Amino acid sequence: MGTMAYVGNITIGTPPQEFRVIIDKSSSDLHTRHMTPKMSTTFQVKWRKFDLHYGFGKITRVLASETIWVGTAAARNQTIGLTKNQIGGFLENSPYDGFLGLAYPSLARHEATPLFDNLKRQGVISQPVFALFLSREPPKSSLLMLGGVDHAYHNGALKWVPVTQARLWQITMNRVSINKMVAACPGRCRAIVDSGNSVLAGPTQVGHSIFKHINPNPKEKNQSLISCDSAKTLPPIIFTVNGMDFPVSPKYYLQKVSKDICFISCHGGTEDMSPSETWVLSDIFLRAYFTVFDRSKNKIGLAPSV
Repeated sequence: MGTMAYVGNITIGTPPQEFRVIIDKSSSDLHTRHMTPKMSTTFQVKWRKFDLHYGFGKITRVLASETIWVGTAAARNQTIGLTKNQIGGFLENSPYDGFLGLAYPSLARHEATPLFDNLKRQGVISQPVFALFLSREPPKSSLLMLGGVDHAYHNGALKWVPVTQARLWQITMNRVSINKMVAACPGRCRAIVDSGNSVLAGPTQVGHSIFKHINPNPKEKNQSLISCDSAKTLPPIIFTVNGMDFPVSPKYYLQKVSKDICFISCHGGTEDMSPSETWVLSDIFLRAYFTVFDRSKNKIGLAPSV
């Protein structure tokens, strides 16, 4: 797994073909490109081709049934989408091949059963939970745990937060504060826990407020750019959820763009998702907190990562 986009290896078909996929909490589907169906004895076409529209472009794909391996866990007769055209935008020359969705089944297209649900239904995993550990540094491996939790990857007890919508992994956030001042989400707002995004996201105007609190006297024209040397003096961004504070320090929310200049990893645009204030707690947040997703009790557990 990398730090700009966390990807994992899966294998598809018989004999297995290996693919690198983004672990995505904002979808429930599995789709990939570059597979050679005629080389697999377990491949079956299920559906005609159709189009999907993403921010980076249009994907034309067909639905098929295949055997999918994630580590030692195998899902038989799993519905997958196979891309029929080159994917435009940032995926065109990307090092990964597709997406593995881990949102709720209600988000799946064409009534397909998501991979996680198939693993549980077929008795491959015993518990309807999965967990995610995202490392900060490339030498240290990131981990997706299916059907159980390895508590060696977090410090302290898990703090549990109820899911407010069984579709995306959506929770209610009380506020976002910096230097003991409310910078966003006064009262409360909704937040989506999503490992498919590399930056924190909120409404555009609120994002500007975050920059002003962190970088009130910018040396660059772009207020999201700041000297990397100032990292030690910058405040954490504190996300308060279910009455509990989850601070995210500069070592997580700053990303280097050059030797001396860093980028505050926050941008706007969520007003296009909903008229109410919405935040996406992305990889930036998930690197700071080991996260357990409990489907049976519709809750999320959070604890500081090791």
